[in-house]
Amino acid sequence: MAVFIRTNIMSKDLIIVESPAKVKTISRFLGKDYMVEASVGHIRDLPKKSLGVDEEHGFTPQYEIIQGKKKVVNKLKQSASRSGQVYLAPDPDREGEAIAWHIAQEIREKNPRIHRIQFNEITSRAVREALDKPRKLNEDLFNSQQARRVLDRLVGYKISPLLWKKVKRGLSAGRVQSVALRMIVERERERQAFVPEEYWVFKAHLKTEKNKSFEALLWKISNKKANVGSEKEALALEEKLNKASFAVQSVEEKERSRSPKPPFITSTLQQEASSRLGFTAKRTMSVAQRLYEGLDLGEKGITALITYMRTDSVRVSKEAQAEAKNWIIDNLGEDYYPQKTRHFKSKGSSQDAHEAVRPVDPSLTPEEVKASLSRDDYMLYRLIWSRFMASQMAPARFWDTVITIKAANTLWRAKGERLIFSGFLRLYSPGGTQEESLLPELKQDEQLELQKLIKEQKFTQPPSRYSEASLVRKLEELGIGRPSTYAAIISTLLDREYVIIEEKNFMPTELGAQVCDLLVANFPALLDVNFTAQMERDLDTIAMGKKDWVEVLKNFTSEFYPTLEKANELMTSVKGGKETDIKCEQCGANMLIRFGRHGAFLACSRYPECKNTSNFTRDEQGLLQSVDAEPVQREKIGTCPECGGDLVVKKARTGNRFIACNNYPKCKYSAPFSTGVPCPVEDCPGELVEKGSRRGKVFYGCNQYPKCQYALWNPPVAGKCPECGSSVLVRKSTKTRGEHLACPEKKCKYWKELEQ
Repeated sequence: MAVFIRTNIMSKDLIIVESPAKVKTISRFLGKDYMVEASVGHIRDLPKKSLGVDEEHGFTPQYEIIQGKKKVVNKLKQSASRSGQVYLAPDPDREGEAIAWHIAQEIREKNPRIHRIQFNEITSRAVREALDKPRKLNEDLFNSQQARRVLDRLVGYKISPLLWKKVKRGLSAGRVQSVALRMIVERERERQAFVPEEYWVFKAHLKTEKNKSFEALLWKISNKKANVGSEKEALALEEKLNKASFAVQSVEEKERSRSPKPPFITSTLQQEASSRLGFTAKRTMSVAQRLYEGLDLGEKGITALITYMRTDSVRVSKEAQAEAKNWIIDNLGEDYYPQKTRHFKSKGSSQDAHEAVRPVDPSLTPEEVKASLSRDDYMLYRLIWSRFMASQMAPARFWDTVITIKAANTLWRAKGERLIFSGFLRLYSPGGTQEESLLPELKQDEQLELQKLIKEQKFTQPPSRYSEASLVRKLEELGIGRPSTYAAIISTLLDREYVIIEEKNFMPTELGAQVCDLLVANFPALLDVNFTAQMERDLDTIAMGKKDWVEVLKNFTSEFYPTLEKANELMTSVKGGKETDIKCEQCGANMLIRFGRHGAFLACSRYPECKNTSNFTRDEQGLLQSVDAEPVQREKIGTCPECGGDLVVKKARTGNRFIACNNYPKCKYSAPFSTGVPCPVEDCPGELVEKGSRRGKVFYGCNQYPKCQYALWNPPVAGKCPECGSSVLVRKSTKTRGEHLACPEKKCKYWKELEQ
């Protein structure tokens, strides 16, 4: 253990952390023995108004104090000057190492006795252990972060002005987010190019010799996987099966066990919080930060609830495993603890610098702290606690039954599942509620009665758009970015209006697709998934001290600079508009797609001679369709309550209809266009009205907003869903079903043809 000699026996040691919340948590258990100060995040960065990188001399960064941080820096200098030892304790990752490095550069003149400490959880034990084992600042970790920062600055600072010149001002390009954008755009085009294929599903309702009913699915025809591709084939098979006899060919029964998943890492936490709680990645990380830094739990005081949330390791400390074991046995019984303590293996690319995301104190249940937490804090803590505790529990056991049934040249299958022992599922079910599907007792060769044969026409579906969860999963799988960067990547794509969220999935905007096409055409290597993943591996290698960060940047720029120079000459400009096949209704010239402040729109190519403009949409095949932005109805529909003039229906630039006084601009009365459908939220007195998003997308929301935030993307229709009871349906149009009504509830699959 290192020994340090103080120059002044009366001076206290100084601990510098990132956030004021940590100051409160650490001060509570260290008391008056230490001074604890916060840097409030980064204190230095590259300048905002210039490149800030000396490209001619080893890419030397020109750091400066961040605007508004001079008071913080001065306070840290003053505290350092009157302290004994200085312990830098920002977060235990590359970003934290960079913050510590920059603090050290600023305070070194005031106090050179600087040491780095880190802890995975903010507890008295962890902090004191860290103070007993200080280390030097890790130059390799810092250089890895510095290389990433310089790389991103070079890409952003060099390409963004090119986009301003070729598309419109205010755009930006990012090294990693551009690849994520490409993934979203390419998925959309896969959907547009998708041609659905018809297939038919057969179900048989059967009765046993003891009058017990069950259902079986068609499995094979002539010992090959069942593939019924047309109505003609389906009708022929139906006729044949109605004459066939059904009998049990085999009964297979066996016990099956299911083991729990490992505790959360950053990416899986973001995915699960998205799918279960509806949290964005940004929201998840914000809540997790609060849980990590500490919250006021009343009598317990300010207490940290989870370990560090930026990690790609599933490792768990022996102490945490022992605490979990004690809680499980004491509260659930010995049967719920496995015969051997569970150990999970991290992926090969994992840094394994710290543990998985877990509760600091496994015995502190979510219900015990619920009263002291906000709704978001409680929900995320419950998710983390449940997943961790389940990871330490015994497997669940099931009794599986598979019945194979023969009828003519077809084979059918019925599967049943019975839960024998819940195990870890008692605390955490990966698939939600566990439902049993029981089959009647059957024996081989038993004759079965066909009660009903159901055939159903279906069509193959296009690949789904990326949700936050599936995008994070794919980025992680491809090795693009790092778990700590996913939230920032997604936020940037949304902020730049390159993508929008439609029904909880990402959809590229016209602007996003255009920027993507230009970048792919002119910077193919930079937009290549494998190239970006290799760059991440290079950054990891720098962190391990096995590569020089300047050499990595030299290799990158040796290709990037010539490509940039070529793009400056050859990149297609769409600033004046992108030509389309749509003809101007006023003069017959081709319309252009132009990018304005409020999104993309169509404008006549003969502007300024012809000033015709209109909105547009794309159909499911990606084909353009013009949407007239002029008033859609001018006949009187009522009397203005303010001036007595005529009320008419108009259409906004965003595409939605609204009601307005015909005496505008003298009278500025307006009202939303009502669909006449009551809001389905219980006890809400509102009704659904047409609205338009700032990106030009029409949707339907409650007129009691913000008190009620219910909204739909598809036109609502008054009516009750016969399957789930939803008090509203929606009108949809798809390639396979045409115009139809459907239930808006995600888990309900009800739909019916739209009556003409």
